[in-house]
Amino acid sequence: MKYVIGIDLGTSSVKVLLVDQEGTVKGEVSKDYPLVHQQPGYSEQNPEEWVEKTIAALKQLVSSSGVDPVNIEGLSFSGQMHGLVLLDKNNSVIRNAILWNDTRTTSQCKKIDQQLGGKLLDITKNPALEGFTLPKIMWVKENEPENLEKASVFLLPKDYLRYRLTGAIHMDYSDAAGTLLLDVVNKSWSADILRTFEIPSHICPPLVETEDFVGTILPEIARATGLSRKTKVFAGGADNACGAIGAGILSEGTALCSIGTSGVFLSYEKDRTKNYGGKVHFFNHGEKDAYYTMGVTLAAGYSLSWFKETFAKDQSFTSLLEDAAHSTIGANGLLFTPFLVGERTPYADAKIRGTFTGIDGSHNKSDFTRAVMEGIVFSINESVEIFRNYGKTIDTVISIGGGAKSELWLQIQADVFKTRVIKLQNEQGPGMGAAMIAAVGLGWFRSLKECAEKFIKMDKVYEPIPENVERYNKYFRAYKDIYPHTVAINHELFDIKNKA
Repeated sequence: MKYVIGIDLGTSSVKVLLVDQEGTVKGEVSKDYPLVHQQPGYSEQNPEEWVEKTIAALKQLVSSSGVDPVNIEGLSFSGQMHGLVLLDKNNSVIRNAILWNDTRTTSQCKKIDQQLGGKLLDITKNPALEGFTLPKIMWVKENEPENLEKASVFLLPKDYLRYRLTGAIHMDYSDAAGTLLLDVVNKSWSADILRTFEIPSHICPPLVETEDFVGTILPEIARATGLSRKTKVFAGGADNACGAIGAGILSEGTALCSIGTSGVFLSYEKDRTKNYGGKVHFFNHGEKDAYYTMGVTLAAGYSLSWFKETFAKDQSFTSLLEDAAHSTIGANGLLFTPFLVGERTPYADAKIRGTFTGIDGSHNKSDFTRAVMEGIVFSINESVEIFRNYGKTIDTVISIGGGAKSELWLQIQADVFKTRVIKLQNEQGPGMGAAMIAAVGLGWFRSLKECAEKFIKMDKVYEPIPENVERYNKYFRAYKDIYPHTVAINHELFDIKNKA
C-alpha cells in the first residue's frame, strides 16, 4: 500500500495525517504552539515554532505508523491564510509572523479604500479588511520601514514551512488570493496595486498551482523525520480551499459549513465573472481554474467555548450540547448574536459586540446554550442569504468541525439553511484536502473530483423539517434586526471602554 501525508498548519497547532490509497486515515499527530500577543489587537507567531513542531509531528507519525517510509510517496500542505512572513536576502525570518486575526491595520485598510476604491474589487474580488496581507505589509512599511527594506520576499505561513522542508520558495494561487495583491482572474501579482502603495515587486514569490510538484524534502529533513529523501512535495493551498477539497466541494450547488473557532460558509464557483459586490470573499479554489466564495463569522465555535468557560466550566461540551436539546426552537424566545470579537460577514464591523436579547426570568442554562448554537447558525445564514440573493443555488451543505459533532446542531443547520446537510464518516477537514492534493499530484487520480469519490464517504443526511423551517424563519427575521438596533450603542461602549 502507498501513502500520502497531509500537513495542516493551523493557528494554534499543526496536524499531520497519514492517508492510504483508499482514503483511510492510518495515523494522525497534532502539536500545539503559542500565539504572541504583545498588545491588544496584535497576534503574532514565531515561524520557527511551525517548523520545529511539524518536524516533531512528522517524526512521531512515521515512527508510530509502522509504515515503511519508502511507501510514503508524497505530501502537501494546508495553511492558515493571510499571515505575513518576511524573509531577508539569506531567507532568514526578519520578524515574527503577523497573523490573520491581527487587527492593528484599520488605518491601512482605510488608506487602501481611499486610494483604490472600486478598483480593488475589480482586481482582487475582495474588500480591504484587517486580516489580509497587504495591510500588514503597509503597516510594516509605515512602522518598521527597516524591516521592509531588508525583505527579499514575503510568504504566507504554509509557504514558509514548505520552504524549510524543501528549500524552494513558491506561493499557490488559493493562498495568494488572500493577500489583496493578486489579480484573481488573471492569476498574476497586480502591478497596479504594487505601484499604488510603492511595494517592491521583487518581494512577491513565484506563483504555482495547488497540485504542482515543487520538489522533494531536504536530506536533513529526511534524517530528522524518518521520511524518505524521495518523498515528493506538492504546493498545497489555503486552509479554506483545502477544507473545501477535503469535504468534496468541487461542483456547483455544493457548499461547506465549517464551525471551528470562526465559522465559514463556502460555495463552489466556476464562473470567474461572478460579482458579489465585495459582500462575500471570492478566492481561487485549490482546483485549477475554479473559485470559491465565502462568508465568515469571526466568533462561531469561539462563542460556544467562551460560554462554556464562563458559565459551565466543569461541564463537558457533549453534556452542554445535550442539555440544549431540552430547550425549544428559538430557545424559548432568546436570541444570541456571536459578535464577541466584531464581525466579518455581512457587517465587517470591528467594534460591534455580542448580545443576548429577550432574556426573562423563565430562561435557564439550556436556553442560553441553545441560543448560542442557534445564533452561530443564524450568523452563518446571513452569508447563505447573500448567496441566494445573488441567484446562487445551494442544495447540499457538507458540515464539518464542531458543528458536525452534535445531532441537534446538524438539524439546526438543515432547518435554518433550508437545505439538506451531510455529515461525513471520517471528517478531517483541511488536512484531508492536503492529502488529496498530494494523491492527485502523484497521479493516483486524474482529478480532485475523482479522488473525492474514493476518499470522501457520507455518514448521515439531515433534511430540513418544514415546521421547524417556518419557526426559524420568524426568529431569523428578528435576529437580523438586532445589529441595526444595537450598533450605535455597541460602538459607544467600545469607545468608552478603550478610552478609559
